[in-house]
Amino acid sequence: MIGSLRGVLTERDREGEVMVEVAGVGWRVRTTPATAVSVGDIGDDVFVYIYHHINDKTQVLFGFLSSEERQMFEAIISAQGIGPAMGLAILGVHGPAELRDVLIAEDIGALSLVPGVGKKTAQKLLLALKSKIVDIDLDLTSGALGSGASSATSDAREALLGLGYSDDAVRDALRDLPTEESSEALLKAALQRLASTS
Repeated sequence: MIGSLRGVLTERDREGEVMVEVAGVGWRVRTTPATAVSVGDIGDDVFVYIYHHINDKTQVLFGFLSSEERQMFEAIISAQGIGPAMGLAILGVHGPAELRDVLIAEDIGALSLVPGVGKKTAQKLLLALKSKIVDIDLDLTSGALGSGASSATSDAREALLGLGYSDDAVRDALRDLPTEESSEALLKAALQRLASTS
């Protein structure tokens, strides 16, 4: 099982996949869009923690900037009915520390920000994940855990709710916006979407 990769970043796409070349072999690694941006520039020496997913049909490497993020991913996909694609989508919106806070607060609206997740699915996710994640002992002082993208999304969401928009409207306005943007940029883009649909 592959646990980490150290090599040269040779490719990156907008969907979050990167290529890390190690000793002449290029490894395709699926990441969140924020991780793909943060890991480094093309040509840089990079290091990623790996979760090596194996099933009957395929093998996929999932990459993370911290061991805590990988630990959270493993906890997420250990919950019944949640696969790696959904696990990565969840971490693409909420970093490990923020996700634990969301689950403790039972914040259905925050879970609904995950692409492909509506209110009913968010409720199921909450039930499936809360017992798996709330008690995980994370090193929350780790700089890699401080996902600015996650807090920016949360800040933009709170601002929109404070302006009187509904949970559904806020979820739709923030969905699929670039997670690496600042809270101000996310808020501006979301307001433009809301104005165009009003």
